[in-house]
Amino acid sequence: MANSSATKHAFKSILASLPKPGGGEYGKFFSLPALNDPRIDRLPYSIRVLLESAIRHCDNFQVTESDVEKIIDWENTSPKLAEIPFKPARCILMDNTGVPAVVDLAAMRDMMPKLGCDPYKINPLIPVDAVIDHAVRVDFAGRHDALDRNEELEFQRNKERFAFLKWASNAFHNMQVFPPGSGTVHQVNIEYLARVVFNEDGILYFDSVVGTDSHTTMANSLGVAGWGVGGIEAVVAMLGQPMGMVLPGVVGFKLSGKLRDGVTTTDLVLTMTQMLRKHGAIGKFVEFYGVGVGELSLPARATIANMSPEYGATMGFFPVDQVALDYLKLTGRSDETVSMIEAYLRANKMFVEHHEPETERVYSSYLELDLSDVEPCVSGPKRPHDRVPLKEMKSDWHACLDNEVGFKGYAVPKEQQGKVVKFDFHGRPAEIKHGSVVLAAICSSTNTSNPSVMIGAGLVAKKACELGLEVKPWVKTSLTPGSVVATEYLKHSGLQDYLNQQGFHVAGHGCATCVGNSGDLDQFVSAAIIENDIVAAAVLSANRNFEGRVNPLTRANYLASPPLVVAYALAGTVDIDFEKEPVGVGKGGKEVFLRDIWPSNQEIDQVVESSVQTHLFKKVYDSIMERNHRWNELPVPKVALYPWDDNSTYIRKPTYLEGMSMMPPGPPTVKEAYCLLNLGDSITTDHISYSGKIPEGTPAAKYLLEHGVDPKNFSSYGGRRGNNEVVMRGAFANMRIVNKLLGGKAGPWTIHVPTGEKLYVYDVAMKYKSEGHDMVIIAGAEYGSGSSRDSAAKGPMLLGVKSVIAKSFERIHRSNLVGMGIIPLCFKAGEDADSLGLTGRERYTIHLPTSIAEISPGQDVTVTTHDGRSFICTLRLDTQLEVTYFNHGGILPYMVRNLAAQMK
Repeated sequence: MANSSATKHAFKSILASLPKPGGGEYGKFFSLPALNDPRIDRLPYSIRVLLESAIRHCDNFQVTESDVEKIIDWENTSPKLAEIPFKPARCILMDNTGVPAVVDLAAMRDMMPKLGCDPYKINPLIPVDAVIDHAVRVDFAGRHDALDRNEELEFQRNKERFAFLKWASNAFHNMQVFPPGSGTVHQVNIEYLARVVFNEDGILYFDSVVGTDSHTTMANSLGVAGWGVGGIEAVVAMLGQPMGMVLPGVVGFKLSGKLRDGVTTTDLVLTMTQMLRKHGAIGKFVEFYGVGVGELSLPARATIANMSPEYGATMGFFPVDQVALDYLKLTGRSDETVSMIEAYLRANKMFVEHHEPETERVYSSYLELDLSDVEPCVSGPKRPHDRVPLKEMKSDWHACLDNEVGFKGYAVPKEQQGKVVKFDFHGRPAEIKHGSVVLAAICSSTNTSNPSVMIGAGLVAKKACELGLEVKPWVKTSLTPGSVVATEYLKHSGLQDYLNQQGFHVAGHGCATCVGNSGDLDQFVSAAIIENDIVAAAVLSANRNFEGRVNPLTRANYLASPPLVVAYALAGTVDIDFEKEPVGVGKGGKEVFLRDIWPSNQEIDQVVESSVQTHLFKKVYDSIMERNHRWNELPVPKVALYPWDDNSTYIRKPTYLEGMSMMPPGPPTVKEAYCLLNLGDSITTDHISYSGKIPEGTPAAKYLLEHGVDPKNFSSYGGRRGNNEVVMRGAFANMRIVNKLLGGKAGPWTIHVPTGEKLYVYDVAMKYKSEGHDMVIIAGAEYGSGSSRDSAAKGPMLLGVKSVIAKSFERIHRSNLVGMGIIPLCFKAGEDADSLGLTGRERYTIHLPTSIAEISPGQDVTVTTHDGRSFICTLRLDTQLEVTYFNHGGILPYMVRNLAAQMK
């Protein structure tokens, strides 16, 4: 039985047989209806998945009958922030955030002999799938050989990182690693890995997953409960330990109607993102229901579920219906498997018929949207939830130029707004101005998983070619699908040829521009932007557009559907009203408008039906492990303990487990701490732990030079996250981070308060550490929004930061801070650093009890400053388990001590 013993199980009485239609049985399952509790029928479907998991793992030790009752009584316990344990069925890793998790796993295995324990017992107890999907930096774009050239370069740069993951796939049980070029982990997950229902050792149960990327939620489209976690929490899950969580509230989002012709799923998800951000979904599940859900394809649902982090939710859950089953068959799951899934879901009352009356379920709050009200839109220029209707884009852009610097402003003087910069582009005249599109990318599994918008982009390119339009050569264009299957059906349809003509050659399969791996702009374009202070634009079909993330030189970044990406590339500017102004001038000098090249839904559906076929999925995934010859030829040591190389600049043994004993250190003290940075609202994990290229002259670059690395091989911060020396030098290294200690100026610097020196954040932190001073960070609302990367907690911890005091935290990042032993504190409602008169030049003492027995989740904590001020904060240790982690100095020391104790 999966992770439990049937003979001693507390809920053995509800273990039922699931019969096959032709006789025999699929296996046994824990029947929720057999509990005969009317409260279960009113539970949201997403909460029922938590319930089944708790019942199945109930051993009255890690998971108790009291935990089960809390979930059944969700309607009453959720508002009280009840704590429950959760044990996911499996774990997925994306390589940039997954490598540190595997490094930690290898380091834990190394620690065991020092504690008198067997190192070989450190193995994942649940299936772990890692996909090397960040191995795509778009150095080559707009050319037929871009794919192979980029893959070759990435293999040269990241060979050591790849070899480490290949070693891990051999050294650890239950770990499978997909080679570079396989696609993004999330698209591979829904197309191939997701089980929906497990059948293990004769027990059937719901699929559930945690992953080291916030967009793990994409699997929610298939009724798979799952969300992003930091790498340190992923290690906890891998080793079979329960994850503590607060029983979440659930937003019920009712959909009706149908999308109008010409409106894309991207338009829908950007609309939903704005609605949910306004409504408030942080830390909650969102569950979609209503007849409108039945009008959405599975890939459309995947687009919506993928962007859960952008609308702040833990999950964006779609219960399974016939559309989901049809998708499973389309992607190559066998008829027998799909029949088993349907039988199990129906038996547990988890299968949905959207057009039939349903038992009324209770939600914590409600939203409703008529799909026919959705209109074409984009989001930007700096945040995913700043939606702009397409018809208002031109006026909104001009407002952004006028507005003071902020999320919707650049403060460009009126007399400078119409400036046109003419320059030579490799022997031909070129020009750019504010709002010129210099980067257009069809990327990210958010949209490349959706055939309708990919085919739509191909049709826009086709119509543009036929009418004589072409993208200007100084616009960097690229296509990086999240799945090799997308490339196959674009070829099969003949549309890839037209995308190629417009410069959208396939440049890789995986995360590229969407995660900051956009590569350099052309040198002539870069010079024109820098020398003339141009606010240049990028348009991309991604899920995030935080300033500084996409490319250092594109200060305006807009999220758009793939067809609109092509349209904006053709127009060459975001300063356009597509209803009134032409995209360009075509054959015979005729003006061509967006409506002339925009395909109808019927046109798109016809191509999707004829081109997106099951045999393409089978062709790709039958050979997915063998298709990368460079990976196949990569030699790795076949040893159980990783042979750490002290000279490596990619993979280094972490120091934070060294020297630990079996005795927990207890709560830390924070006395007379200096403020390392004083930050505002919406500081993202991109600001805290930048993923992009390592610039020369930075602390990370100096470190690499000292270790003999040529600047051309610096690679990216994300690619080197397996080395904590780079992680801490990359903390707060984003050129766009705004620090109030610098008078509101942007850049990776801060002030050493005692001397007034302005230095890189890393250098100031090292100065404070050498002087024996503690450090804190002051921040505004939504601190740590964005990616789940735990390097955004590891970096500050390695710098010596002891606490972050903020107005509010994004869910995953707060958890990561706790996991690394950093104290998360929240100002009281209505208060922040400004209202309290804090400048960041004070010294801070946090008055925590010295005994762990006196610390409880959510308690008040007094903070005082050296100049006599005092204020109260809320301690954001949200569960008793987090208090325990805190006592041990973080999750990993706790895990090492706990596992060592079990082995002895």
